Amino acid sequence: MSTFTISGKLVDLFARRIYPAIITASDGVIVSIEEIDNVPDQYILPGFVDAHIHIESSMLVPTAFAQMAVVHGTVATVSDPHEIANVCGETGIQYMIDNSKLSPFKFFFGAPSCVPATGFETAGATLDAKAVDALLHNKDIWYLSEMMNYPGVLRKDPEVMAKITAAQKAGKSVDGHAPGLRGETAAAYAAAGISTDHECFTLDEALDKVKAGMQILIREGSAAKNYEALSPLLQMHPERVMFCSDDKHPDELELHHINGLVKRSLQKEYDLYDVLRAASVHPVQHYKLPVGLLRVGDPADFIVADNFDEFNVLQTYIAGQLVADGGKNLLPDVAATAINNFETGKKDACAFQIKTTNAKPIIRVIEAIEGQLVTNMLQLPGKVADGCLVSDTAQDILKIAVINRYDKEAPVAVAFIKNFGLKLGALASTVAHDCHNIIAVGVDDDSMCAAVNALVDCKGGIAVARDKDDVTTLPLPVAGLMSLDKGHKVAETYTRLNAITKEIGCAMHAPFMTLSFMALLVIPSLKLSDKGLFDGGKFEFTGVEM
Repeated sequence: MSTFTISGKLVDLFARRIYPAIITASDGVIVSIEEIDNVPDQYILPGFVDAHIHIESSMLVPTAFAQMAVVHGTVATVSDPHEIANVCGETGIQYMIDNSKLSPFKFFFGAPSCVPATGFETAGATLDAKAVDALLHNKDIWYLSEMMNYPGVLRKDPEVMAKITAAQKAGKSVDGHAPGLRGETAAAYAAAGISTDHECFTLDEALDKVKAGMQILIREGSAAKNYEALSPLLQMHPERVMFCSDDKHPDELELHHINGLVKRSLQKEYDLYDVLRAASVHPVQHYKLPVGLLRVGDPADFIVADNFDEFNVLQTYIAGQLVADGGKNLLPDVAATAINNFETGKKDACAFQIKTTNAKPIIRVIEAIEGQLVTNMLQLPGKVADGCLVSDTAQDILKIAVINRYDKEAPVAVAFIKNFGLKLGALASTVAHDCHNIIAVGVDDDSMCAAVNALVDCKGGIAVARDKDDVTTLPLPVAGLMSLDKGHKVAETYTRLNAITKEIGCAMHAPFMTLSFMALLVIPSLKLSDKGLFDGGKFEFTGVEM
């Protein structure tokens, strides 16, 4: 029998008190907590839980993600394998489960509810209600992942409702995804059985959803940053709040995770217990997770911190195992294999052309917004050269393209976007929510083609082209989404590519993450799929020219 003790100032989130104590754990379970005198000047508190994240967006397989997250005090994640499911279907979901079991870190996966998210794009797989029902009966599946098809919920689409009913019959919660939904429509969405939402980007929207009975996940990811808008909920409705990152790129994960939100919240002087409950207790209780919360009989999942000002995580324990100490990961490396679904071949630069017969066209332009997933639809004068619509760097109007990765013969979909700021070259990525086709933005057709073809060569990844002859890539051989390398190496390469984007003019904080959401049709208002330009407000295709 493996037994150990640790002492310090125990933070009891249920009694809302801090007291000196010694904790005894045996075989990974807390067997006693005794109040004593003279303990070390350190705080012991429950480990953090990310209430909604796509592990794939870290560009790391689960075991590599765990190595980075434990350093920040994270012991568990509520993980939606929606990204790899769109590429590889049930095989991809099982890949994530199998890899996660090679780590003591606690991954809790959901059954993706919307694969594909819409019928207006091409995915690598489809999960119908029958497939989702089967997943929900898998002991390794804990909930129904974000129900992105909120129009389907509101009109009671039979396939959508069958998935929700299957989750309810299995006794598992249903996650929401309804950006901008307000008032009666938000209430109708929640009444269908949707229990959470992580897409709120205004406080008023969040309050409408709280009124409708939903739990609000305050999201701070690499692209979508909603903490500042939503943090007042910690004071207004503290029992209805959790923290999540949704999508976190490796360079930011190297710096912080849920601990960053905890620290910011304490600096804003929100109640200590409310903040820590949002970071641990609430997701554990809502999803019924076997994660310890510092009670006798709980798994020994906890962290040790120095104080609540600097709030440095000194140690992280999972099931009684010390997994991080002094800012160092103690989890061993785990070898992983790659799976993929990538069929498209190389393209010619002419495939990125948009021909026009109009000398002075007015075009629809996607307006990307820093720190948000929503976009605006602009109507602006288009620039014409040699009978084609082209990028206009003077007005920061650039070409954007999406290429079907699953079909060699499919044409390239091309439109225009504003606010990426490139003065030369192009960016490209196979991380393109949610179907993960190839997405690219660039100044000229040759550079866009070069960046795309570099990804065809490595069967997925991210790329920056300074021009057609100078391309730098980060290969992502696992479904075109994840690397097989260690997190720090991936973060280093990603940081280098991010720096190149700045050198060629991009001022965005996270250009690749922002680009990845420009194909996400269920987030309004104007996006681009492999099948064409899509009006998210009307939920239908539209033309580039007015």
